[in-house]
Amino acid sequence: MQTASKKVVNGWAMYDWANSVYNLVITSTVFPAYFEAITGDGNENTKQDTITFLGREFVNTSLYNYTLAFSFLIIAVILPLLSSIADFKGTKKRFLRFFMTMGSIACSAMFFFDKSNLWLGILCMIFACIGSWAGLVFYNSYLPEIAAPEDRDRISAKGFAYGYVGSVLLQLVSFVLILKNDMWGISSGFASQLSFLLVGIWWFAFGNYAINRMPKPVAAGEANQYGDLRNGYKELRKVAFQLLQLPVLKRFLLSFFFVSMGVQTVMLAATLYGKSELQIETQSLIIAILIIQLIAIPGAFAIAALSKRTSNLFALTICIAVWIGICIGAFYLPPKNSVAFYVLATVVGFVMGGIQSLCRSTYAKLMPETKDTASFFSFYDVTEKVAIVIGMFSFGIITELTGTQRNAVLVLMVFFILSLLFLLFTRWALKYKK
Repeated sequence: MQTASKKVVNGWAMYDWANSVYNLVITSTVFPAYFEAITGDGNENTKQDTITFLGREFVNTSLYNYTLAFSFLIIAVILPLLSSIADFKGTKKRFLRFFMTMGSIACSAMFFFDKSNLWLGILCMIFACIGSWAGLVFYNSYLPEIAAPEDRDRISAKGFAYGYVGSVLLQLVSFVLILKNDMWGISSGFASQLSFLLVGIWWFAFGNYAINRMPKPVAAGEANQYGDLRNGYKELRKVAFQLLQLPVLKRFLLSFFFVSMGVQTVMLAATLYGKSELQIETQSLIIAILIIQLIAIPGAFAIAALSKRTSNLFALTICIAVWIGICIGAFYLPPKNSVAFYVLATVVGFVMGGIQSLCRSTYAKLMPETKDTASFFSFYDVTEKVAIVIGMFSFGIITELTGTQRNAVLVLMVFFILSLLFLLFTRWALKYKK
């Protein structure tokens, strides 16, 4: 096949530019801090802020974690079904536009979220999360259709670069709105709400621009053929049975399962941990997230270079060992120490930039020769989403039971240790072909 035109490729990459602002502004920086602030009592001496929702009293940070976990549970359930329909009927473009629209509207609606309507904030979190993560599946599936095999790494990297630049630009705008709110004559809370509205507008405007330039996907079958609704789940079951006969890949997938519990939970819960547990100011939190973004790219290249000089499994072993050290450091990190938080953010950014891409490429290398690559990667995606559900629920539950998020960090360390053990078993099985 030939790579698509420059117009199509650039249009595809622009969706990353559109969508990545959700991950940075909503997931990683401004929204978690805003959520913690409006659901708390404003007293730094309060050990745990609680809030009532659906007739039950929750620790506010745990409610945040439970909401995201519930969102990812929905994603894990619906993705095999929707992916199968999209491939079979050639409707991935339509699905992508639907989830983009849903997510951008949810982000815009966060503008109206305040102390008086917690339910609105929770619903917006759920729909925005589903819109972003479910949409990305259909976005990613376009890559084999628009790029020849020899161009896929380059075009994939182009999308990543577009997303990085776009998200940082809007983050800087939010940064100026919040930190210089007096200049604009608004409160810092209203400045945060404006940031959510800007994310929704940005995502919708650039998302439509990108989708309009993507080609019409080719249907894999007749629209009225029976059984397409169940095909995705059948494929997952088929891959699961195959994995039982593939000890190396099975052990690696178990390692990936536990490392995803740790890494993704850190990504989703870090801001609340810094804001609530470590009492880091919002300004310092935003700076720390920007540090992570800046360090992630050279970190990814460094880890890729290490894997090339040694092996993927060895490089992953080093990364996971560093993550265990990060958990220990986060547990002992003193409150109100922004400098120490910046140092920890630098280390997180360095290993975060490469471990996810290295896991994906390692999985691809360990896969058997098969025509069902889409099914294997669907299983991989669902594994990751289920891991996030367990990780976020665990973090929230341990926080509520023990009264501190620090103990929840120790649970994440256990996940990383289990991942390391399964990775060592994978290396042993690969060495002895068992």
